[in-house]
Amino acid sequence: MIRLRTKKLFKRSSSSKASSGGGGGGDIQWEVRPGGMLVQKRECGEGGVEMVTVRISTGSNLHDISIGATATFGELKMVVAMVSGLEPEEQRLLFKGKEREDADHLHMVGVRDKDKVLLLEDPAIKERKLRAMAMARPGSQVMSSGCHTIIEV
Repeated sequence: MIRLRTKKLFKRSSSSKASSGGGGGGDIQWEVRPGGMLVQKRECGEGGVEMVTVRISTGSNLHDISIGATATFGELKMVVAMVSGLEPEEQRLLFKGKEREDADHLHMVGVRDKDKVLLLEDPAIKERKLRAMAMARPGSQVMSSGCHTIIEV
């Protein structure tokens, strides 16, 4: 059986308010989390932002990147661009088997410290790059002009 004594609970909370409110300023600071929830601001000793280390796997390479736990996948793509050389538009980040949108927050999806995120190059952009490289070669221009003359005849 559970018994609650409302009188004792009330006295404890009022005495703790009186003791903390008198000497330390007692103002409660609030913050809005990315999910829209209003919560009391946490006191962190390091600087206020919790950092997580994300392991980025590109197939043959593995990169460890430290980023804020409340960062978005778009921000992670910017950091990965510096390490891998792929532009953020060319990247596809997969976590737990699903491609994540740029606006998704790491902590809302469930990314924790030392979790692995898979980096893939977007196949459509990769194909465009290959076509651009093929068109940039001098031999390919001669071949394409030769095809036009045959078609005209």
